Amino acid sequence: MKIEIWSDIACPWCYIGKRRFEDALDGFAHKDDVDVQWRSFQLDPNLPDHFDGTETEYLSQMKGMPAAQVRQMFDHVTQQAAAVGLNYDFDSIVVANSFTAHRFLHFAKTHGLMSQAKEALLSGHFEKGRDIGDIDYLAEVGREIGLDPDEVRRVLATDEYSDEVRSDISEARSLGANGVPFFVIDRKYGISGAQPAEVFTQALETAWDEGQKLTVLAGTPQSAGSDSTEEFADGAVCGPDGCN
Repeated sequence: MKIEIWSDIACPWCYIGKRRFEDALDGFAHKDDVDVQWRSFQLDPNLPDHFDGTETEYLSQMKGMPAAQVRQMFDHVTQQAAAVGLNYDFDSIVVANSFTAHRFLHFAKTHGLMSQAKEALLSGHFEKGRDIGDIDYLAEVGREIGLDPDEVRRVLATDEYSDEVRSDISEARSLGANGVPFFVIDRKYGISGAQPAEVFTQALETAWDEGQKLTVLAGTPQSAGSDSTEEFADGAVCGPDGCN
């Protein structure tokens, strides 16, 4: 079974969804037969390399969201993150474009280390206030997971893996994903948003048992492109205008 997960490093629900999915996968009887592949997505491709301000200021100034609404959203997301063992610190987040970090993830993938890199960057961004747009930081993460930091710097000083990132984003759009996280099982079942672990468990078991039979797993199906993927509705998701 192949599960592709489209997500953005700058998406708070993506990290929560990762934890919930991992909880479900850990209890899945066939987990050793599951191939998890991380795919790139950008919530805000037009974000400058760095924004000189806080995450609250960015959403307020650039997205037109009232500061009080932003803080309320952050409080809610922080509580949900804590429930899965994550310690979010929105006040310390460095607001940076995630494209370079996605290129780093694709480079890590060539060494079989994309999952480790993904975890490190999400934690760095949301829990530790690290700068995901800084090549020196990405080289540091590379060293920590077993990559040559000098090679990381060389790759990221070029445009290598840019096409791979753009291809992932384009493919997500073709499948009907307008927000992330977005999970696709065997190009047949789609799960939108950071659903509860129980929903992921149901999806894994149903997809395994049903084989090639197309089944609506939960919610109201929505078209997800030419691959006839069915999508779960109403999961918590981040989109271009913010997170719910």
